[in-house]
Amino acid sequence: MTEPPEAINTALLLMMLGRRIREQAEIELRAEGLSMRQLSVLGHLAHQPGLSYSELARRDGITVQSMQSTLLQLEKAGAVERLTAPGRGRTADLQVTADGHKLLDRGRKVLKAADQRLEKAIGPAATAEMGAAALKALLALKD
Repeated sequence: MTEPPEAINTALLLMMLGRRIREQAEIELRAEGLSMRQLSVLGHLAHQPGLSYSELARRDGITVQSMQSTLLQLEKAGAVERLTAPGRGRTADLQVTADGHKLLDRGRKVLKAADQRLEKAIGPAATAEMGAAALKALLALKD
């Protein structure tokens, strides 16, 4: 970079880096038959089975209608199953299937590869420090 360090906007650099990492990860996830949103839903449901549509939507920052569409895609793919009958106003008991866990594992490998590329670019110590700082910032900047 040609700009002196004091002219660099850290937030902007982090947004640019995040975009680059996300774009590459999304390409790799598509090759695995997944989207970032689907991976997020599978991760949430694997960690906490039975989450409602509303809670999943809130966690991903999307509408309930968008979450319903995402879950329908995952159900059609056999990655998620509904253990309760569908119905307006009912809470859906959603579980990740064995196929869903395999898909989740493949998605996690994509994210691990993204970590490895970052580590290759800036080194293991800087990657660990960046991860710790990012977590601290996320917790501090919570809604």
